[in-house]
Amino acid sequence: MFTQNGHRAKLLTLWIVVLAITTFACQVVSPNETFGSPASPPEQAVQVTVSAPIQAAPTPTPNPDVHEEIQNIAGEDTVLIDLYARVNPSVVNITNFGEVNSQLEPLGQGSGFVFDNQGNIVTNAHVVHGASGVEVTFSEGTTRPAEIIGEDLNADLAVVRVDILPEGVVPLSLGDMEGLAVGQTVVAIGNPFGLAGTLTRGIISALGRSIPALTPFSIPQSIQTDAAINPGNSGGPLLNLQGEVIGVNAQIETGGTTRSNLGIGFAIPVSIVRRIVPDLIEKGEHQWAWLGVQGGDLTPTLVEAMNLPLEKGAYIADVVQDGPSAKAGLRGSTDQATVRNRQVDVGGDIVVAVDGQPVNSFDDLLVYVALNVSPEQTVTLKVYRDGEYRDVQVNLEPRPEDMQSPLQLP
Repeated sequence: MFTQNGHRAKLLTLWIVVLAITTFACQVVSPNETFGSPASPPEQAVQVTVSAPIQAAPTPTPNPDVHEEIQNIAGEDTVLIDLYARVNPSVVNITNFGEVNSQLEPLGQGSGFVFDNQGNIVTNAHVVHGASGVEVTFSEGTTRPAEIIGEDLNADLAVVRVDILPEGVVPLSLGDMEGLAVGQTVVAIGNPFGLAGTLTRGIISALGRSIPALTPFSIPQSIQTDAAINPGNSGGPLLNLQGEVIGVNAQIETGGTTRSNLGIGFAIPVSIVRRIVPDLIEKGEHQWAWLGVQGGDLTPTLVEAMNLPLEKGAYIADVVQDGPSAKAGLRGSTDQATVRNRQVDVGGDIVVAVDGQPVNSFDDLLVYVALNVSPEQTVTLKVYRDGEYRDVQVNLEPRPEDMQSPLQLP
């Protein structure tokens, strides 16, 4: 049996243990506070234990950043849904046919988009080149025969025409290169692997790329994108979020191991589309002006090797024999030098301006000749040679059709 004092001591010990456990678990009592009288009934401790979590539970506060992010996502979804509804009817599937055993058989497939109300449709030249017949299928299922109106292998662009557009199908608007920026959201619509009406979304990964044409020349100002482009997308539009065409999807980087997209695709820029397509519709072809040079950007190695007082420009490495620049007296590399154990071709002219426009890179020269002048016109090149600047006038000629060299020449 416990004595009265023994009983009180037992209760005191039990009370201290209960209070100590409650304080640790709920952190209701501060370490500087006392536990109070040992005569305090255990029920109060239980009441404190039960009520403490209720008192400590915070009232949920909405996170404005999360709410704004959800609104932004919903808004972008709405933009893409609306864009697709407006644009997709004007994007077509193109099938090319060739003769197999004296019969026409489908040989390839690509994409295109309606350019005007006369039934002209833009696509890649490589989609229809050499075809014996072409069919165009619209998004609502109508299939119509089409005629190849014109093609340009230098730009990898072609125009095919149907007699009548389906009801409700309207031309797509063309955008502009001005204002395009790396990181900008873009959309591709086309028929990858024949899967009609596929939309993919990405960004502009780079601007000002030069990509190979179907000739020895190159296509300047091309747009690089990570929007998924696969076989069958060729000829379809690359669009900004206003639904304007800013490029024609044409090429992908595959690494040589696959036919599928690796996140690097290229579109022919709308600046080239604006210049070439009207000529294809009117004349069936486009005449490109030609300088007849090969070269590259002025590099620090060249600057050191040639002891140059300038850092930017287009270096002329080679001048095509009997070409316009050769006739004008432009000079390519004449010697070699060794810089940091590297051999460098030296002695060529450095172009720093064309018709008064600054030339900071070889691509600047290529773009100017491609977009601003025509054959039979004369351009004035400001070049640096032998320690001085001089003006060289070049009478431009049409690009030759029989060049076999795989050079990228402006």
